[in-house]
Amino acid sequence: MGYTKDQLLTRLQDLQIDFGRYDHPTVMTVEAQAKYVGHLGGGLSKNLFLKDKKHRFYVISALASTNVDLKVLSQRLGLGKGGLRMAPEEALQEILQVPLGCVTPFSLVNESARDVSLLLDQGFKNQKFCFFHPLSNDVTISLSAHDLDKFLTSIGRQSSYVDLEATPLVGKDQPPDLVNLVPSSAPVLANTQEKEIPVQIPIQNHVPVEKSTNHKGAVKQSDHSKGKIDKPQNTIDPLASLTDVRKLVEEIIDKTSAAVLSELNKDKESIQQQKEQLGPAVLDGVKKRISLDMENLMMSFKNAAYTQGFHSGIQSLPLHK
Repeated sequence: MGYTKDQLLTRLQDLQIDFGRYDHPTVMTVEAQAKYVGHLGGGLSKNLFLKDKKHRFYVISALASTNVDLKVLSQRLGLGKGGLRMAPEEALQEILQVPLGCVTPFSLVNESARDVSLLLDQGFKNQKFCFFHPLSNDVTISLSAHDLDKFLTSIGRQSSYVDLEATPLVGKDQPPDLVNLVPSSAPVLANTQEKEIPVQIPIQNHVPVEKSTNHKGAVKQSDHSKGKIDKPQNTIDPLASLTDVRKLVEEIIDKTSAAVLSELNKDKESIQQQKEQLGPAVLDGVKKRISLDMENLMMSFKNAAYTQGFHSGIQSLPLHK
């Protein structure tokens, strides 16, 4: 059993850490949290729980306004462009022992998270105080970077502040600058294989395979296939494109970009010259600013869809209606 919200807050009090507490309804996004504490000043935080191909885990904690490019960050850690991805929900529950929407530096308080690497946004140091969930997303607390460091020291952690927006070159003569923050080992999960939640969704234009069922309910191939050696067939997972968060985000961005350009085209006479110069720059800026936030939103949708029924979740997306 991991730390509870009340146990964590008691620990902060025992450490004589000065913090503010703000109770509110359960929130799943930074935008929703901002409705309750955004007017108080300070820095809102966004937090990611990631893993690499060797099953090593990372918590990235950044200001909500910081643009975190996972491809660049992956290269800076020496993992290659595609080395980082969202950690599965099973790992979230077993390693950090917090529910969805509750990842913060405080989730490293549990012994099960001892092998998880923590990267903090250096922008936290410029804030008078920052906002985090204390293991539960129905409460937000505010504290300074100094007091956050004090807490991390109490659990045997050294604070690692990083310029998450930096894009240093990585090559033969320029080794990855964050390689020292890669965990030295990977935690051993109770179930080392990530489970895929079985779902059923009707697929159109699909040719059914002829099957028959015996009296015990077991499914077997029809008689005309007997005596033949089954050959592996290259099949395409019909859900792959729907559950690929990055692909879905790119599709949304493309549609948004097309809509913006369409609006620009409505008044060619007055803004044609400005469009040619500003259009690409504006779109590039939009992509950089919303890509990560959209990925987080889509990941929340994906996890909610698993819980509430994948089919109903897919049907609720405008892109698939």
